[in-house]
Amino acid sequence: MFNGSRPALTRQLPRTVLAAAAALALAACGSSAKPASESKPAEAAAGGAFPVTVAHKYGSTEIKAQPKKVVTLGLSDQDAVLALGIKPVGAVDWFKETPYGKWPWTKDLWGSDRPQVVGERDEYNMEKIAALKPDLIIAQYSGMKKEQYDTLSKIAPVVAQPKDLPDYAASWQVMTQQIGKALGKSKETEQKIADISARFKVVKDKHPEWATQTLSVADSFEAGKYSAFTKTDPKSIFFNELGFKLKPEIDTLAKPGWNVAELSAEKLDVLDTDRLVWVTSSTAANDRIKAEPFYQKLKVQQEKRDLFVPYTDPDVGAAFSFNTVLSIPYAIDQIEPLLTAKK
Repeated sequence: MFNGSRPALTRQLPRTVLAAAAALALAACGSSAKPASESKPAEAAAGGAFPVTVAHKYGSTEIKAQPKKVVTLGLSDQDAVLALGIKPVGAVDWFKETPYGKWPWTKDLWGSDRPQVVGERDEYNMEKIAALKPDLIIAQYSGMKKEQYDTLSKIAPVVAQPKDLPDYAASWQVMTQQIGKALGKSKETEQKIADISARFKVVKDKHPEWATQTLSVADSFEAGKYSAFTKTDPKSIFFNELGFKLKPEIDTLAKPGWNVAELSAEKLDVLDTDRLVWVTSSTAANDRIKAEPFYQKLKVQQEKRDLFVPYTDPDVGAAFSFNTVLSIPYAIDQIEPLLTAKK
């Protein structure tokens, strides 16, 4: 678990998934994994994209030529790189499903290629990264430290997380723009961002009532302990972009730098909003939450305005946890009917 100065990302992950897929994640690190093929050169922007300089948390990085071998170290960075036509040769693991995993929004883009797993969350295997001989390292949705940045910069140019923002707090738009600029595909990137924004607008226009409703997102991995996600978490950002309002009190209850406010059962009244979305790992977890006496007192539960969504199978919760240019369309298509279903 990360300490209080960093987002409690482990609290976003289904523990049943972590246990069940551990062997798969370890196997992907071995020599049996098929390395991703070198990507075809990206299209240069009009007038020539390179060299480009990208500013980030630890300064700025010049990329002199079109990257062909890219390693992504942000938890969801591989999605934006894939969306722009490049298959990373290395990536970190997050859900213990391996970076390419089973996700329906990336499966076709990966095809039969497999990236090398070069770390888990913010713990990077420098030797594996160096062995891949990348010409660009990207770390947007990450908590990369300065010492790690300095070490990695000896291997290849590094585009660290966006500047002037807390780690894990940059919007998907900003992170995608950073990645697009680094790859020499800014024009294509802006079009993809515009397309996603249009998708959100269609749903918002279809459901104007959501703009009058406050929504909370929460999960719980053990009895008596609950997590409400702050406005900087991708899940909350996703629902906010669908039109829902978020509850400021959740942010005030979170520890500095954390993406969740930890709640006891007695504090569950914080979640008594117009809509409440639980992201959970099993039906057993759902049943445990529903059986909690303090939860049963909430109007949102009594009036059936709560919604239980799985992280995986189907991968709805995972999709809006990633909240990327690739996962958002899938998440919108899956969540809209769930939010509007009659109970």
